[in-house]
Amino acid sequence: MTENRPRTRYAADQALKSEVRVTRHWPLVSGIAAVVLAAVLGAVIAYRASNKPFEFDTEWMEEILEARNPVLEIPAQLMNTVGGGLFGVIILPIVIVVLLLILRRKWAALYFAAASILSAGLVQLLKNVFARPRPEDMLVTADIGSFPSGHVANAATMAVVLGFILQRTWVWIAGMVYAILMMLSRTYLGVHWASDTIGGLVLGAGVAVILWAPLAHRLHLERHKPIVVQS
Repeated sequence: MTENRPRTRYAADQALKSEVRVTRHWPLVSGIAAVVLAAVLGAVIAYRASNKPFEFDTEWMEEILEARNPVLEIPAQLMNTVGGGLFGVIILPIVIVVLLLILRRKWAALYFAAASILSAGLVQLLKNVFARPRPEDMLVTADIGSFPSGHVANAATMAVVLGFILQRTWVWIAGMVYAILMMLSRTYLGVHWASDTIGGLVLGAGVAVILWAPLAHRLHLERHKPIVVQS
């Protein structure tokens, strides 16, 4: 019996590695497809009727303008601060990376940092390539380029990355709620069309999945490594 234990453990390890190799394939393909889809959506918008919004964009914006009131503007402004600018793009990601390093999750920290940087970089690239005009009724100042929404892309990247890292159902649910609220807040503030937020959501999630694929095995081992308590 004792001689079979090492073989059984070896077989289990090999099965785990094989499973990880198999699961890497579909996330990589789907992640790349999501990023390409976001770029295609931007191209369709840019070359369809000279960058004008879709009909559902204008209809949704009309509903938003009718629903505006001082009470709803408060959480929308809060989401604007949390999801972008100096706090959302630099301070918050750095805080999360530092916390992961303190918890000795170096691969998780690398994954989060790389996904955040790549997502932000692709957003700026697409903004400059397509240069979509923003809506006219904006409540906050914004940079050039309406497509895709950087705030939503950042929220989606963060939600998916933390979901993969922490592997908790409540994290996935909280992440989805956060991303959806960010989409609503961006259109409420009038800085994005609804299609901009869809593009940001697909792009951000796609980047997170693409970078997860090559790091999946290391993240799995890091998450399940034994904790050594020093006396």
